[in-house]
Amino acid sequence: MLRPRDHEVLLTPAEVAALFRVDPKTVTRWAKAGKLTAIRTLGGHRRYRQSEVQALLKTVPGAIQSTPSPQSTTSPTMPAQVSPVREF
Repeated sequence: MLRPRDHEVLLTPAEVAALFRVDPKTVTRWAKAGKLTAIRTLGGHRRYRQSEVQALLKTVPGAIQSTPSPQSTTSPTMPAQVSPVREF
């Protein structure tokens, strides 16, 4: 039986960094310092619990207060890149 925590949304270091307006390396340093709990994927990549990140966001002035959707890879204000058409 799966526990409720097994279904929690995980964020990448880049997503967390965007919320705090810092570099992704800073997020990694926070994890090493114990400010955030990093979960390692099978490939060794770090992921962070969305609920823990949101709790930390509430304590930081000037941070973005909503978390991005993990499935969204393009910004609503920035269109997806379109490859140029070649004419021969």
